[in-house]
Amino acid sequence: MGKSIAAARRGRSPGRATALLGAGALAAGLLTACGSDNGLKINIYYAPEDNFQTVVDNCNSAAAGKYEIVYNKLPRGSDDQRLQMVRRLAAGDSSLDILGLDVTWVSEFAEAGWADEWTGANKAEASKGALPGPLDTATWNGKLYAAPKNTNVQLLWYDDRITPTPPKTWDEMIQQSQALKAQGKAAHNIVFTGAQYEGLVVVYNTLVESAGGHILSDDGKSVVMDEGAIKALELLKNVTTAGVTDASLTNSKEDDVRQTFQRGDAAFELNWPFVYASFAKDKKADLPHFKWTTYPSVIPGMPAKTTIGGYDLAISSYSKHKPEAYQAALCLRSAENQKFSAIKDGVPPTIESVYQDTVPLDASKPASDDNPSMQTKYPMRQTILDALKNAALRPLTPAYQNASTVMSKILSPPSEIDPRATADKLRQQLGDALQSKGVIP
Repeated sequence: MGKSIAAARRGRSPGRATALLGAGALAAGLLTACGSDNGLKINIYYAPEDNFQTVVDNCNSAAAGKYEIVYNKLPRGSDDQRLQMVRRLAAGDSSLDILGLDVTWVSEFAEAGWADEWTGANKAEASKGALPGPLDTATWNGKLYAAPKNTNVQLLWYDDRITPTPPKTWDEMIQQSQALKAQGKAAHNIVFTGAQYEGLVVVYNTLVESAGGHILSDDGKSVVMDEGAIKALELLKNVTTAGVTDASLTNSKEDDVRQTFQRGDAAFELNWPFVYASFAKDKKADLPHFKWTTYPSVIPGMPAKTTIGGYDLAISSYSKHKPEAYQAALCLRSAENQKFSAIKDGVPPTIESVYQDTVPLDASKPASDDNPSMQTKYPMRQTILDALKNAALRPLTPAYQNASTVMSKILSPPSEIDPRATADKLRQQLGDALQSKGVIP
């Protein structure tokens, strides 16, 4: 998931803004938001996405002069994106109309009173045809606070010349990696996001959910850390002490993982679908051998529940143009525009019907390299859809930022995990994190 849409494709991006950077970003945003005084402006604040301006332009044409959507591009880092919007909303800034929210922020913004509830016809339109998992990311306390724009889910990527039959479970994957290593194969490692940041939390959450466990209660108000959560800790410990992970694991983020696999230094890659477009560009001759399947199971016979990423579109509670903002948001995440973004930027749709769409972008012309379709540009679409139908959410809590920071710190490095002791530490520190009141600064 062009690489500039890293946050949307990968679920989250690393980086915590300093006060100086945050102030600079805030000033830049204020200048951008002013725009023209001619006509009604609807300001959307959204992550960098290579072709999103084209989507905005299409929706402006559809608006036929009723309003003009202005794309205010947020910083690349997910934490920096959130910080810019939090500071402005905390000040009651009414120039923000549409908010591009990472799926982990919806409950936080809703609880703070910054995201408007979607009701009536707007709610019906935002929910129509949406996959349940992505729709759940936009829901808090039974109410819809955003419209799912794009989703994301990790897959297992492999080279069929090295492993013709991909593993179905983590234990099988470790065993296959050890066998390749014993044969002296350079490509034998398992690579995933093991650095101390959200990427490691995503892997852990997937393992917990795939083991039938829980980190927090369903209402996000208390810590659970049950046997499934402990089993996930055991698995993280096992895989990182079995001699089949790269030495750079504790520094590996999404693109590091991609590059390691593309260099031929790994047999298995756990990553978001953005890796396909990169592989197609960088190693076109080898593309027929670059394969994918759903995430390996933790428990044999029980499909993995892979953690959802992506972005939702919320309407600011302070917007002075809510009717137009809702109309604009619905256009920006329409089935047609989700298809365009999937093909052009690699971001998986939240509307199920788009996955079966076989019509090229320009329906008046036959499909070609210059006029692609979902079939030609998104060959892994059915596997993504299968994974999304059995996906997992990250713990839903307004205090997720604190909880994520706690988890990434305690889980790193995974090789030093002591399952029971680590679970106790997580239980205690997550309990403290949940006591945070309001929005985490």
